[in-house]
Amino acid sequence: MRIVSWNVNGLRAAMQKGFEGWMAEEQADVICLQETKLQAEQIPASLNPPPEGESHWSHAEKKGYSGVAMLVKGARPRSVQIGFGPRRYDEEGRVLVADYGRFLLVNGYFPSGSSGMDRVDFKLEFYRDLTDWLAERRQEGRGIILVGDLNTARDEIDLARPDTNRTTSGFMPIEREALERIFDLGFVDTFRMFQPEGGHYSWWSQRAGSRERNVGWRIDYVLVSEDLRGAVRGATIHPDVMGSDHCPVSVDLAL
Repeated sequence: MRIVSWNVNGLRAAMQKGFEGWMAEEQADVICLQETKLQAEQIPASLNPPPEGESHWSHAEKKGYSGVAMLVKGARPRSVQIGFGPRRYDEEGRVLVADYGRFLLVNGYFPSGSSGMDRVDFKLEFYRDLTDWLAERRQEGRGIILVGDLNTARDEIDLARPDTNRTTSGFMPIEREALERIFDLGFVDTFRMFQPEGGHYSWWSQRAGSRERNVGWRIDYVLVSEDLRGAVRGATIHPDVMGSDHCPVSVDLAL
C-alpha cells in the first residue's frame, strides 16, 4: 500500500501546474491532500471521485482557506469521518480519519502559528486535543498512520537554518514540545527510519531562490504507531515534484 501526502497550497492552482498528470503517474493507493482551499461546490469534477476511486473532503467554512481531502484509488476504507470531535477544528477543515480496520489513517493539516501568538495558542490547543484523541485510540488497540502538514520541524536537522529560527513559529520550543508528545505515544517517523541525515526538506519559502538553494523545512510527515513499524518498506520525500511550496511525502507498506 502506498500513501502519499501533499500540501498543495490550493488544489485548483496545483491542477493548473500538472496535478492530475502527477496523480496518474504516482499510482498511489491513497493521496492525502492539505490546504485544498476549496468549498464543496468548487471541487473539480474529475476528482470527485477520481477515476475508479472515491474521494472524501473536509472544507473550511472560510472561503479560500485550509481544507483536506483523501483521494482513494486502491484499498477502500470501511468508513471516513470528518474531524476528530471539536467543531472549532472541523470548521477550519483540519482532519479526515479513514478506518481501514487494522489501522486508522489520519490526514491532518495542523494549524500554523505564523500570523501571531493567538494562532500559536490555537495551534498548541489543536496539538493537545489531537494528541489526547490519538492516545485514546491507541488505548483501544488501534494502529494509526498519521500524515500531513504538521507545521513544525521536529529537530535541528529538519530545517536549513535552525539557529535563526528558534523564535519563529514552526520551530519554537513550545511547538516542538507539543509535537514530541505525539511521538511519546509511540509514533515512528517513517522517513527517519531510512534517512538519518539532514538536508531533506518538504517546504520552502516562496522567497526567490529558497527552493533552488534548498533552504527549507521538513514539516510534512508520515508517522506510524509502533505496531505498524514492521510493515514500513520505504518512505520518501519528493522535492522534484512542483506545483506547491510543499512537495509530496510518501510511505510504502506491506499490510
